[in-house]
Amino acid sequence: MTAEETAESLRLKAIYEARKNDAKAAGRKLTQADVAEACGWSGQSAFSQFATGKIPLNIDALLALSRALNFRPEEVSPRLAQKIGGTGGMEARETNGAYHPGITPVTTWDDDTPLDDDEVEVPFLKEVELSAGGGRTVIQESSRFKLRFGKYTLRRHNVQVEHAVCVPIYGNSMEPVLRSGATVGVDRSKTSVIDGDLYALNHAGQLRVKQLYRLPGGGIRLRSFNRDEHPDEEYTPEQMEAREISLIGRVFWGAMFF
Repeated sequence: MTAEETAESLRLKAIYEARKNDAKAAGRKLTQADVAEACGWSGQSAFSQFATGKIPLNIDALLALSRALNFRPEEVSPRLAQKIGGTGGMEARETNGAYHPGITPVTTWDDDTPLDDDEVEVPFLKEVELSAGGGRTVIQESSRFKLRFGKYTLRRHNVQVEHAVCVPIYGNSMEPVLRSGATVGVDRSKTSVIDGDLYALNHAGQLRVKQLYRLPGGGIRLRSFNRDEHPDEEYTPEQMEAREISLIGRVFWGAMFF
């Protein structure tokens, strides 16, 4: 957590406490579980991790919380609020003084729809089982599945299209930030570890997305957001080589359906 992210969690907690006091004065009760439910999350731990600074806020969580607790995103995170206008078609709008996310019109397309001038297609990575490998898998680009990105989105993240790939998330190890079924965009040119950032890894043919931290001697620590069920993993350079662990690239974008 950076100092800015820690400050965001403190502002979020302060707003929650204020809303809880307002509810109490009105003869009602507001709990962390109520907030999590309003955000569409299971259990109060999802909200608690954001409010106590265990994990940093992301855009999806900030928008959900702003609706649940009735605050403007910039009150908690000016950093993320600046990005909302260019992320996923979301724009800041006001209705009766309260913040609501606006959504631009959705257009449908299929494999035969030509790309717009400001669009590119980014391939997915997939696990492929070798025919004679006894269950062994390798990671390859899919020739069938691609995701459309605006050129502006890639430029804003300093990603060259030839280095961009999409990676699906499976399992609950990265909840509540990334649920099973989420997709992340990965920049394959960025393989130098920045502590706390998200990276996609090739673990002996298995696609994994984790927070990474450098360790003395060139090793790495893999961290899940759901640390209760998925404890940290630490590997020396020798163990990484023996277990066939390599970095695919740094995550620059993510999306999921609720």
